[in-house]
Amino acid sequence: MDELTLLDWKRRIFELYAEVRAEQQPDRAWERWCAVRRELFATHPQSPARGARPRYFDYDPALRTLGTVEPAERVTREIATSGAEPYSFTRFGCARFDLRGEELSLDLYWLDAYGGGVFLSFADATSGRESYRACRYLLDTVKGADLGEEDGELVLDFNFSYNPSCAYDPRWVCPLAPPGNRLAVPVAAGERAPSPG
Repeated sequence: MDELTLLDWKRRIFELYAEVRAEQQPDRAWERWCAVRRELFATHPQSPARGARPRYFDYDPALRTLGTVEPAERVTREIATSGAEPYSFTRFGCARFDLRGEELSLDLYWLDAYGGGVFLSFADATSGRESYRACRYLLDTVKGADLGEEDGELVLDFNFSYNPSCAYDPRWVCPLAPPGNRLAVPVAAGERAPSPG
């Protein structure tokens, strides 16, 4: 692995999410996010699927919400990955939010490895159909995926949910959705399942 090209990838993702947080119009931020990700997937040496074109659901403003973060009992969990070994995370909170009139919640985790970071992955009723079967990521601050806060609440814009790298290449090992983060409702937003072939 070329560490400097990986560093470049990470810099670009961090810069992209800084642009997303600064943009006042969420749909314009999403258009920029999609365009940059398509370019990175097509050309960057660290792309999980060089030449692939990520596919997205249409932007839906109803799937952008704010989450009230409540503390949860701190529990260290070994979260299953796409590889043989799980990763250690600590659940530290729960984000409660409304999506299309339904009250939902997702657990928030802190990566226990060096440096740490907030991690929020989820599966939903589209998983295995229109979206990647294992899960999608919404927040992964170790990798720059951070939508910020508004008025003390966490921005949960599901239009920005994306597939883990293992959706494109099994050589990548990715943490999956823990049991508490499997929604029974469809979340038809964000990145779709990779197209076959």
